Amino acid sequence: MAAFLRTHRRRAGLTLEALADRTGLTKSYLSKIERGLSTPSIAVALAIAEALDTDVSLLFSDKADDSAMTVERRSERTAVDASTSAASYDPIATRMRHKAMQPFIVHPTTEPDSPFMEHSGEEFIYVQSGAVEVTIPNQTLQLEAGDSLYFHSDTPHRVRSTSTPRATLLVVVHDRIDAGAGAGHGRRPCGPTA
Repeated sequence: MAAFLRTHRRRAGLTLEALADRTGLTKSYLSKIERGLSTPSIAVALAIAEALDTDVSLLFSDKADDSAMTVERRSERTAVDASTSAASYDPIATRMRHKAMQPFIVHPTTEPDSPFMEHSGEEFIYVQSGAVEVTIPNQTLQLEAGDSLYFHSDTPHRVRSTSTPRATLLVVVHDRIDAGAGAGHGRRPCGPTA
């Protein structure tokens, strides 16, 4: 995402400081994303896309087009860095612009106290392998391979892997208030790492 974020930010005529003002994120955190030193969560990627008035998939690929279908091969996806406990987000179908849904393969963090995140829309989580703990205010759910969860994503939530090897999730976010609307509406990251 690093090179594409910098390109879109410059195209929009924004400094890091101006983008920080629009997103509520810190300038230093955005700089780390642009330099490839930090990987943004889904909520943060959505907030950045909204601030840049662009489709979130364009932040992950320079090959987006307006076709009605896109095929993405497993070999085209990013390999997971197993040496870190940080979450990794691998967007899927990045070539298709103006999608109503944003699909990701997610390898959640193993850290027990990761920050809560929230953003507008709805979210679907399907556990492909391993086990996770999903925490929302006053409730913690345990999900295992084959389990799924669908919820309004403006509910503060966090997900962590509780299995070894780390869990693999299919996460689909519907990030628009109105599916016919343009990219981005009302997303709220809960801090710089949400």
